[in-house]
Amino acid sequence: MKQGIHPVYREIIYRDISSGYAFLTRSTAHPKDTEVWEDGKEYPVVKVEISSSSHPFFTGKERLIDTEGRVERFKKKYATQAKKEK
Repeated sequence: MKQGIHPVYREIIYRDISSGYAFLTRSTAHPKDTEVWEDGKEYPVVKVEISSSSHPFFTGKERLIDTEGRVERFKKKYATQAKKEK
């Protein structure tokens, strides 16, 4: 490998600011903040707004949209126009 052309690949903490969830992984990101991890070592921290611990799809708290009322109103509205055209 050529020296000096590859980014620094190091351990970094990713912290979800909405849920407080954090995990340690490796990345080439260069954040300025640091934090002490569970092992007692200090690592750079990347703060993210959403992760798998706070995203509605992964947590199962997804909102279901009531489309039945919309469909019924649509049918009701355009069924009367279709009858008039015949």
